[in-house]
Amino acid sequence: MRRLDALTFKQLRALEAVARTGSITLAAADLGVTAPAVHSQLKTLEENFGCAMLTRPGAGSFRPTAEGQALLGAFHKARVSLELAIHRIDALHRGFAGTVVLGVVSTGKYFAPSLVARLREVYPDIEVVLRIGNRDSIIAALQDSAIDLAIMGRPPRDPPVVAHEIGDHPHVLVAPPGHRLAGVGHVDPDDILSETIIVREPGSGTRILATRFLDRLGEGRPYETVEMGSNETIKQAVIAGLGIALISLHTVTEELKTGRLVTVAAAGLPIIRHWFVLHRADLEMTGAIARVRDFVEAKAGGILPKVG
Repeated sequence: MRRLDALTFKQLRALEAVARTGSITLAAADLGVTAPAVHSQLKTLEENFGCAMLTRPGAGSFRPTAEGQALLGAFHKARVSLELAIHRIDALHRGFAGTVVLGVVSTGKYFAPSLVARLREVYPDIEVVLRIGNRDSIIAALQDSAIDLAIMGRPPRDPPVVAHEIGDHPHVLVAPPGHRLAGVGHVDPDDILSETIIVREPGSGTRILATRFLDRLGEGRPYETVEMGSNETIKQAVIAGLGIALISLHTVTEELKTGRLVTVAAAGLPIIRHWFVLHRADLEMTGAIARVRDFVEAKAGGILPKVG
C-alpha cells in the first residue's frame, strides 16, 4: 500500500499529459505549470514505483512504458468514475437525483402507480419508493420518519406537517343496480340505517368518515355494519348485494361507468373532502423531495381520477 498512499493526482496528470503530448514542455504548457514541476512529479512517481513510466526512444517523443500504460489505464478508469460522481453530486444538489419515499393512503392506490410512472418519465434519476397503507399506518410512518412525503386526506395534528391541497376527494354512497334505494330522488335516513353498511377496518380514513356520517344521520341510533379490509373487497361485497357502502368516488369510477354500482342520493351527499400532499414540518427538505412535492402540486389536476 506504500505505493498507493504516495500516489497523487498531480503525478498522474503529469504522466498523462506527457504521454499524450510526447513532450515535457508541451505537457507543462497544457497543465499550466513549469517544465521542472512536471519533471519533478514524474521523477517522484518513478521513484515510488521503482521503474520507468516513460521512455524516449532515439531521443524522440516520450512514450509510456508497459508499466506507465498500466497506470494510465487505471487513471483513465478512475477519472471516468470521478466525472460520473461529480455529475451525480451535481444532480443530487440540484434535486434531479436521489430517493424519495412516498406514502399514500390505500384509497389513493388507484392513481398512485400512474403518478410514480409519470415522475419516472420526468425525473429518471429520482427513485420514488411507493408505500401504501391505511391512514393510521401512513401517519405512523410520518412519525417514524419512514416516509418523506404523504398523499392523504385530512392532515394529522401529530406529527406537525406542512400540507398543500391538491384536489377534491368526494365520497358517495353506493349500492348494486336494482337496489331499492337506487334511483330514489330522496332517501330517508331510516332507509339508509336499515341497510347493512359495509365499512373499512379501524384506522382507515374512509371508516372514520363513514362513522361520522352515519352517526350524524341517525343521531345516535344503532345500525348494522360489516367490516372489510380493502376498498376492492367492499366494492365486490356491494356488487354481490351484501350491503351498501360510503366510499371514495375515486375508487368506484369504473364500476359506476359500467353500471355495476350506482350511487344513492341522500341529504349531505356526496361528502367533499380534499387530497393533500404533505411532509413533516421539521423535515430537512432535499432537492429531490422538493421536486416530487412540486410536481404533485403542479400536476394535481392530471393525477386524480376524472369523475363526473
